[in-house]
Amino acid sequence: MTGPARPAAADNRPDPLVRRLHLIIVAVMEFMMAGELVALAVDRQFMGLFLVLMLMAVIGVPALFPGKLPVFIPVEIQIFTVLFIFATLFLGEVRDYYERFWWWDLALHTSSGVLLGMLGFLFVYLVNENELVDVTMKPSFVALFAFFFGVGIGALWEIVEFSADQLLGMNMQKPMLGDPSGLTDTMWDLIVDTLGSAVIALAGWRYMHRARRDRTDFWLRRFVRRYPRLFGY
Repeated sequence: MTGPARPAAADNRPDPLVRRLHLIIVAVMEFMMAGELVALAVDRQFMGLFLVLMLMAVIGVPALFPGKLPVFIPVEIQIFTVLFIFATLFLGEVRDYYERFWWWDLALHTSSGVLLGMLGFLFVYLVNENELVDVTMKPSFVALFAFFFGVGIGALWEIVEFSADQLLGMNMQKPMLGDPSGLTDTMWDLIVDTLGSAVIALAGWRYMHRARRDRTDFWLRRFVRRYPRLFGY
């Protein structure tokens, strides 16, 4: 796969429609969390109040002030990130979706495996296409990296959940299938993380093979042209 053509200008502005979608999604999330904030304040649930305030800041500030971020993050990745944070911490922990819906945790971990695999694939693609790095990687290596990146981050998250439960008295490792210890929950999380990462690794491997054979990697080329600063241009 040959490197992408150098853009005429280093413009990192996102597509206006994508930017508008990002702001709409964040506005809906902030409205929902503001309503929950009032309910928590009335019930004097100060721990939940603090968590929701933190979530509102984490989700809202980057969307309103994208130029203040310490690192440049494409708006497409920001959308996926805020959706996952909202589903995991607000709906899952604050609104008790983990307790209401037995499949909620598995669905989130499966999607996180897919998203992390995509990030791993994109990271290696960035290195592969950067003119400052004199290396060309085979599709099989890129796929393996994406797979182990997703599985590795998923394993680290399980360590975070265990540490939070042990040190802060939280209940992030939920009882599951009659096992109150949380071990079954952890193992199923790792299994679906692995499955999600495997799916995206296989898809990325097939994509790179077809792109190199037919020279039709249009999606990634458009991404490179839209965010040239990520690629050292």
